[in-house]
Amino acid sequence: MLLSLSIRDVVLIEALELSFAPGLGVLTGETGAGKSILLDALGLALGARAESGLVRQGAAQASVTATFDMPAGVTAMLADSGIELEPGEPLIVRRTVKADGGSRAFLNDQPVSAALLRELGSALVEIHGQHDDRGLLNARGHRDLLDSFGRVDTGGVMAAHRLWRAAAETLAHARDELDNAARDREWLEHAVAELTRAAPEPGEEEALAEARANMQRGARLADDLAALDQHLQGSAGALANLRQAARRLDRLGPEHELLADALSALDRAVIEAAEAEDRIERAKEALSHDPARLEEIETRLFDLRALARKYRVDVDGLPALTEELAGRLQTIEAGGDGIARLEREASKRRADYEALAESLSAARIDAARRLDAAVAAELVPLKLDAARFQTSVETLPEELWSATGRDRVEFLISTNPGAPFAPLVKIASGGELSRFILALKVALAEEGGAATMIFDEIDRGVGGAVASAIGERLARLSERAQLLVVTHSPQVAARGDRQWLIAKSHDGLVTRTGVRALDEAERREEIARMLSGATITDEARAQAGKLLEAA
Repeated sequence: MLLSLSIRDVVLIEALELSFAPGLGVLTGETGAGKSILLDALGLALGARAESGLVRQGAAQASVTATFDMPAGVTAMLADSGIELEPGEPLIVRRTVKADGGSRAFLNDQPVSAALLRELGSALVEIHGQHDDRGLLNARGHRDLLDSFGRVDTGGVMAAHRLWRAAAETLAHARDELDNAARDREWLEHAVAELTRAAPEPGEEEALAEARANMQRGARLADDLAALDQHLQGSAGALANLRQAARRLDRLGPEHELLADALSALDRAVIEAAEAEDRIERAKEALSHDPARLEEIETRLFDLRALARKYRVDVDGLPALTEELAGRLQTIEAGGDGIARLEREASKRRADYEALAESLSAARIDAARRLDAAVAAELVPLKLDAARFQTSVETLPEELWSATGRDRVEFLISTNPGAPFAPLVKIASGGELSRFILALKVALAEEGGAATMIFDEIDRGVGGAVASAIGERLARLSERAQLLVVTHSPQVAARGDRQWLIAKSHDGLVTRTGVRALDEAERREEIARMLSGATITDEARAQAGKLLEAA
């Protein structure tokens, strides 16, 4: 609910402070007094386009501050934008516009964007006038309004749509993967066959490289190892000579103790030489140079490295690649079964969604009939008895089906017998449009909306009983929401819980627009002026009193 409005240097308004309360408030004044300026100022605070023309001549900037109590649903919206408010704290919206066109916006003194103000404004205030293209005139919101009116539950359809879309996306992804794999089938078959024939093993490159290096070293050491054989082995080798010397010395050993020590040394030399001979033999075996085997190892090593280069992996990655490609080939061969299973799942989920969406459509059609009847009952008293109202519920093409169903809902009217139905904004004149909105608002009253509603000259072009009917319906609406009405009708003005007079003043140099709250006596006088014109008669005052008493 709007609590207060402070305006500084907006067009003809120099300084203005207004306080508001629940119920029906009416703003009256002579034509040209500046009622539109007041609405423009509030619109600026709610995110409307900031134009330098709003700044009062001679002022550096204009500012508007609107204070609201915190309505339900707005707290979460603000939290999403990083604005935290304490429970019970009022919401203070401030907008400034400089004479050069620059503007700034604040929520409780925190800078925000004009886009956030517009989003917030639609939740705080509904402004209905002949040039307004939001609210009830925006067909995008008609489905939600109908669902609220008919107490239609969309939860089941939302859940079914989520499951259907998930199944459809899984199916599409599987089909893409299968199509991509199928395009590579011939290449996969060749690659798997080639890798399978090669049968690479983990660690094989390192083992082959080591064996190859040993053989190459053996080839280089072959002559030296042969010479060692001549030095150590055979009848003329060092080991044979050591053994022969040891035998002779053994026969001489008893002759002198020193010879016994020499024999021990020779025995040790024989043992060491034998060990050396054994090590040399083992080295010869390890470094054996077999040209045929070396060629075989090199061929295998080169083949593996060529495969690795071809498939852009390390040699050690070839075994894993073989498994991966074989798996992809198997997926292609078995993919048909998986796709069929996913198709059955997606088809079932779609059928579930369609069944629930059909029930939802039936519920909406039933709600549409009831809404049409409720609006029709309001049209005759509002002098729209020749008009007809229709809630259109039509099935959308499949590509537009959503979590809220498959229906497009739009409010249509026909203003004359036999005339085709068309959207409100395209058919109704200014006065008719406001009365249609009022009829809709009355029919939808229990479904709520913004906490504050503003009707701009809803009674234009009507009077008498029609104006009384408008006033009576505005009063009914004000029991559920705060209403502010700009009016030229005394019947509507009399229905107000409070009234403000908008008037211009001149001091010979400057023209100003002011607004002041009226007491009961001033209200009677203002309504009398609305009844009689410039000259207020006693009869007009008496009639004004009757209107106020009746209201």
